[in-house]
Amino acid sequence: MSTQAITERSPSVIETPPPLELLDVSKVYGEAQLAVQALRGVTLTVHEGEFVAVMGPSGSGKSTLLQLAGGVESPSAGCVSICGRALVGQSSAARAQARLGAVGYVFQALNLVSSLTAKENVALPLELAGEKTKRAYRLATDALIEVGLESSVDKFPEEMSGGQQQRVAIARGLIGDRKLILADEPTGALDSVSGEAVLRLLRAKVDAGAAAILVTHDARHAAWADRTVFLRDGLIIDDTGGPGEPRDLMGPLC
Repeated sequence: MSTQAITERSPSVIETPPPLELLDVSKVYGEAQLAVQALRGVTLTVHEGEFVAVMGPSGSGKSTLLQLAGGVESPSAGCVSICGRALVGQSSAARAQARLGAVGYVFQALNLVSSLTAKENVALPLELAGEKTKRAYRLATDALIEVGLESSVDKFPEEMSGGQQQRVAIARGLIGDRKLILADEPTGALDSVSGEAVLRLLRAKVDAGAAAILVTHDARHAAWADRTVFLRDGLIIDDTGGPGEPRDLMGPLC
């Protein structure tokens, strides 16, 4: 049989959709004279194993981009897809279902449940995705140990410092087999040593195959990423780096 015949009969390669695609996305808050355009025609794709930092001045649209990427809000125009699943036109419940188990979100406001312990807060996304409680608690405990909170597993948020609460939120965002991790200034309440440890964890998750977006004001934190996207007035004004290009890892990932 000729090489040509073999080639013609070979099945085509099926490409896996990227964890995140934003196509010509805009977001407007308010109406008429009170309307504020937070994003203007933003197009961004984040692939498996890719770490993207998003930088820009306050009010440039960084947090809005993250909220749209996670399906927390809907765009005013354009398309948002998570792992090939389009979110535009979906209800808030459908968007929540799309990100359940696939998206890890570290909110700037933390959003911890005050009536749950650290372990219960971290395990919550796994339980909502159908994981058995016993295993979810075991994985949550491991995640808390990774962020240095082995002595705070059974503490409630009000019993912890702001920095400790931030690390609980980070553990919750990184737990499980996340395809996409979205982090909004995750090291804001941490000292430099703890902040670097968190960035090592995030980098390790990406190197294991996840995709991640990090919103940050700190160029040192952005240096951990493969690409840096700069926003201004809701527009991407620069996009440096790309998949496979050299990056500065700033030390070993351990």
